[in-house]
Amino acid sequence: MFTGLIEEVGTMAGLRVTAAGTALGLRAPSLAPEVTPGDSVAVNGLCLTVEEIQGEQLTFHLGQETMERSTARSWAVGRRVNLERALAAAALPGHGGRMGGHIVQGHVDGLGQVTNVRPAGDTIWLALTYPPEGAPFLVEKGSLAVDGVSLTIARLTGANLEIQIIPYTWDHTALTDLRPGSEVNLEYDILSKYVVRYMEAREGKTGGGLTEEMLREQGFM
Repeated sequence: MFTGLIEEVGTMAGLRVTAAGTALGLRAPSLAPEVTPGDSVAVNGLCLTVEEIQGEQLTFHLGQETMERSTARSWAVGRRVNLERALAAAALPGHGGRMGGHIVQGHVDGLGQVTNVRPAGDTIWLALTYPPEGAPFLVEKGSLAVDGVSLTIARLTGANLEIQIIPYTWDHTALTDLRPGSEVNLEYDILSKYVVRYMEAREGKTGGGLTEEMLREQGFM
């Protein structure tokens, strides 16, 4: 689990195709000393597992599913990416810390495309298109993770949405590299996904096999 609050902007140092997928070498001077092999790190919104650490470089493995369903398919050496370690239990509410952002799982739901990047005073307006199947999960003032960054939807019109980004977020993430035409990883709010699934089950639309009977058995109805 992540929060969408970026800890460091890393740089891709190597990409190597293997029999099992793709090996990613990532330079992360700040995070490298703080993680161990087996830890989860969100890389532009993808939940990846640290396999090896050599100095300031982390190595991850990307499976074929990840490559096909995310912007990882177009990654190249030198690209900057947003990094966040998994949320520590001690940072959960009631355990001496605060959870900023929103719940981000690191599971990409779809790809968006940047249509406009517009400065407005001290802020930046980012305009995106999103897949039609994502419409039920998006609402104005709702949360959306874009390349792993927790953001708030300011405007929602048809297949287009706009996000107003504050200077701190813009200056401390790899969102600054986005241009019209850039693809981005989108993860919808997990709460909206559960609500939509629940309503589909009530209406008999069982898409993923969830039925009213199953919901009753699990205490949701």
